[in-house]
Amino acid sequence: MARSQATVRRMPAGLGQDVGQKLRARREEHELSLRELARRLGISPSALSQIETGKSRPSVSTLYAIVTELEMSLDELFSGGRQPAKRSPKPKPEATGSERRRVQRSDSRSVIDLESGVRWERLTATPDPDTDFLYVVYEAGGSSSDGEGFSRHSGREYGLILSGALEVTVGFDTYELGPGDSVSFDSSTPHRLRNTGSEPACGVWFVTGRGGDTIVRRHGNVRGQT
Repeated sequence: MARSQATVRRMPAGLGQDVGQKLRARREEHELSLRELARRLGISPSALSQIETGKSRPSVSTLYAIVTELEMSLDELFSGGRQPAKRSPKPKPEATGSERRRVQRSDSRSVIDLESGVRWERLTATPDPDTDFLYVVYEAGGSSSDGEGFSRHSGREYGLILSGALEVTVGFDTYELGPGDSVSFDSSTPHRLRNTGSEPACGVWFVTGRGGDTIVRRHGNVRGQT
């Protein structure tokens, strides 16, 4: 069966290169060729190459598939990520050792900007390989995967919508969530998150138990897309 070409969104030069470099380094540690990893993911080698060189962003589903295949945690990508362009209203005292371990200030979160209009900001002050604790932003039209595709992986997800509206599809059920609404579901069930409105949707997302994933979790026509 012919493999479909991955949809690629171009980015300004240099954007996302740190994440791509880390993915490439881990692939080489596993002694996997670009072509072999692309084959396992069901995307084209050129699409994977563009992700590794920072010329395109992966979607949520593609990034989960890559880190799963390479046995990585998201924290390994966040550790050197960009930070939000925010300014504190006034200088803050220098953080103590305990604060650096426990408190994550809003103006210094590590960030990953993904394809399809999705932004993740890490909410933990230090890496936590067992959980993904994120502030998420879905821009208008933003989706966890391209087209009508779904993704799935091990673990369980918990989400709380803070502003805007987010459409959450789990299996055959679709829910429209607004400010104050929350959702939880088994991540191994095919699912998709997307913003069908005209304003950004913001929320807090928590994924636990994703570690130990050993196979690529892709479902529906998401295969072959980024």
